[in-house]
Amino acid sequence: MRSTVTYYALKRVNYCATLYNRQTGFWIPNNMPHFQRIGLLASLDVPEVRDSLNKLEAFLLSQGREVVYEERAAKLVDWPVDKILPLDQFPGAVDLGIVVGGDGSMLSASRSMAASKIPLLGINRGRLGFLTDISPDEIAERVLPVLSGEYKQTDRFILETSITRNGKLIAEGLAVNDIVLHPGQSVRMMAFELYVDGEFVYSQRSDGLIVATPTGSTAYALSAGGPLLCPELDAMVVVPLNPHTLSSRPIALHGNSQIEIRVSSRNELHPLITCDGHNDYLSEPGDIISIRKHRDGVILIHPKDHNFYSICRSKLGWGSRLDRAEAKANNDS
Repeated sequence: MRSTVTYYALKRVNYCATLYNRQTGFWIPNNMPHFQRIGLLASLDVPEVRDSLNKLEAFLLSQGREVVYEERAAKLVDWPVDKILPLDQFPGAVDLGIVVGGDGSMLSASRSMAASKIPLLGINRGRLGFLTDISPDEIAERVLPVLSGEYKQTDRFILETSITRNGKLIAEGLAVNDIVLHPGQSVRMMAFELYVDGEFVYSQRSDGLIVATPTGSTAYALSAGGPLLCPELDAMVVVPLNPHTLSSRPIALHGNSQIEIRVSSRNELHPLITCDGHNDYLSEPGDIISIRKHRDGVILIHPKDHNFYSICRSKLGWGSRLDRAEAKANNDS
């Protein structure tokens, strides 16, 4: 018996693409292309980034997409750009942001664009590439399916921090990866108290403390001995930096936890609070550092075959399946 096949033909009605279903006799709206207006973002002033921007723009235009350059990205290129907008004008003008660079570029774009709810896709021109997961050699074959709506989406939350001194707000910051309390250039230990949801957890003498999101669990927190968290997990992890007491271990907390770090008044140094390795805020003994989930999150777009564990195997050097490893060993011998 011949299988039933539905045939479609393209038609344009009132400038809106539609599809004709020959079995039903109805014209139905065609929502493709999924992403039509593409914003290009970059911050690394290196030839590799310019080369990828050039290839990416040419590819997008060949697919009939509208290309919008963010102001900083436009300053990196040496060819005429038709449309340039600042980030605060992207909402309503851009459907998808593509970041060309490393994970640092993606972190910067994520912090700046969280409130816009515009999804972000990354082309890797950095070193590790946990967040920017498309190779520059695969732009056409990997980006095209995403433009057509074939992709995976992960929602990542952001941390916000505030520093209070004698009841007065001193500074505020955002972080996609982590917020770190550390001594800066000093090699001396600091003392502080940790509270979670108003409950006292411990006092500690150490080189500092990392509060990381699941996204940031593969970064500084991992180097400090923290656990890997699945990207979609609604959790955060608190990781001590070289604690004086060996029983001080990383703690996984609920994503809605309210964290408070009270810098000891006995400290002789002035610890720094750093968000995503960039923005530094100087604290004083007696300051209160509050950390919580930010109201806005980040929407990251990945190719359909994106797999967190596969990325960990590739980036962290985890072992492959035993049968494949044994087969390779046998072939080599």
